[in-house]
Order: sequence, then structure tokens, then C-alpha cells
Amino acid sequence: MRFAPLSIAGARLVRTDVHVDARGSFARLFSADEFAAEGLPATMVQTNLSRNVRRGTVRGLHFQWPPSAEGKLVRCVRGRLHDVLLDLRPDSPTYLRHDAVRLDESSHEAVFIPSGVAHGFQTLADDTDVLYQMSDVYAPDLASGVRWNDPAFGIDWPEAATVIADRDAAYPDFDADRFAREFRERQGWKAQS
Repeated sequence: MRFAPLSIAGARLVRTDVHVDARGSFARLFSADEFAAEGLPATMVQTNLSRNVRRGTVRGLHFQWPPSAEGKLVRCVRGRLHDVLLDLRPDSPTYLRHDAVRLDESSHEAVFIPSGVAHGFQTLADDTDVLYQMSDVYAPDLASGVRWNDPAFGIDWPEAATVIADRDAAYPDFDADRFAREFRERQGWKAQS
């Protein structure tokens, strides 16, 4: 595995080495030792698969409030997607900045998203499957999000949204003061470098 920093503090592009021979291919998708050496969580406690039938489907932007320390390792195992990270950690040097990465089934790349960074994606092909590994369990009472097209963030999505959950479309406009108050009340996340 090879790690490359993204423009969001603590986020990494994870490049997987694929070994090909007459049988097909083999790739190691996660290594606790290599993640720990990179300063990333060495334990993933939950794995999810998101199946997306239609091109243009938008999911997110989701995060979990503290005390969750949910980091995500996200990869596209079928199809193509535009993956978006939005830093919501007020103490981070990249607060309110976003970054995007194209992931597809043939690149063998993944994205590590630190806790406190909202995550979402848009599918760029029908029948796109996204594999998530999380460093903390999903806690419904801590789950939240911000609207994918909120003008406060200026995220440029590559296509018009064709499918989006009512919850994701209904998040209110981002209010930085209200968010900062809740962040302080919950004693916040720590930005990773």
C-alpha cells in the first residue's frame, strides 16, 4: 500500500498494489501495521456495502458527532464515483474546505476519511457499489450530515443528482455559529495531520 495526502488534513488516498498472474489478481485492501505506521486507525470495526442502481445518485454528506471517532476507508468495487470530503473540524487547518477524488473499480484506490470530515459521493455509472470500512461503529444518535449542495461549501458536483434520499436533500443551510456551538458542547474531534 502507498499513501498520498489529500488537501484535507488527515485524509489520504490509499493506492493498492495489485499482483497479476495467469490466475487473475490479488490485492491487500487493508493492513493494520501499514495504517498504524501512517498514523491512521489500525482497527476497522464495521464494513458496509452501498449498492447504487442509477448513475447520478448522491449519498451524503454524512458524519458522526463526537464522541464517535469514526474514520472511513472507502473504495469503489464496481462502477465509478465522485467521492467528496468536507472538513467540519473547527480546529483543523482545512476547516470548511473540501476535496474530491474519482474512484472506480479498476483503479484499486481508496480514500481514508478522518473523523469530523463529512463524506458523500455521486455515482458516475449505473450499478456502482461502494465498500466502506469504519474505525468506529455506527451510532444513530450521533449520525448527522450537511446538505450536498449547500452554497456555503461550493462543492462542484459533476452531474445533476438523479436520486437522493429525502434526509440528505432536507438538511438545513449550514450555520457556522450554530455548528461551532454544538461542536464545543460535544467537545469536538481532533484534527489529524
